[in-house]
Amino acid sequence: MVELARADEPDVLCLQEVPVWAVPRLAAWSEMHVEAAVARPPLLLGSLSAFVTRLHQGFFRSAIAGQANAILVARRHSVADLGKERISEHGRERRVVQAIRIEDTLVVANLHATNEFRHSQVPQAEVERARAFAESHARPGEPVVLAGDFNLRDPRLPGYSQPGPGIDQVLVRGAPSTPVAVWPRERRVQEGVVLSDHAPVEVTVG
Repeated sequence: MVELARADEPDVLCLQEVPVWAVPRLAAWSEMHVEAAVARPPLLLGSLSAFVTRLHQGFFRSAIAGQANAILVARRHSVADLGKERISEHGRERRVVQAIRIEDTLVVANLHATNEFRHSQVPQAEVERARAFAESHARPGEPVVLAGDFNLRDPRLPGYSQPGPGIDQVLVRGAPSTPVAVWPRERRVQEGVVLSDHAPVEVTVG
């Protein structure tokens, strides 16, 4: 999946639900800078967690292997890590936002909100916390990109670009940007297998 996502040499990739065992491998797979933030620590370490999860991906999901967010940046760009923050309420599954600064001119934040479609106020509040975290690190007039799995449809934020049709978004403040483009299914099929249950989305900024 990572090799496919970076095949057209994007400047930035924002990933969510990365198994924790995979985080150390992202740099080799992508040939990009990697900044990661663990949201849910694994119950088992390394290849053992991967083996157990593969027994039934749909059942185990991230319960054994944990999960992390990651921002990958092309090596031609300079990157500064701005840290991470929990955006979920205590008692719920831990969700985080992370942020970086690229080329000393742009803040990019990556989030994975709680899957709670029956109570949309839950992911909405988490998106708002993520937005506040990203903007707190932005300098006056500095563009902000807020990306990730919002688990929220039509998340309109004042001052940001228009959201795309699904729950995965790239919203931009302070810079021109293209509409959100969703990958067609055939673009993420390899040897008859769909590589992700989420279609990647793309935006060009600037």
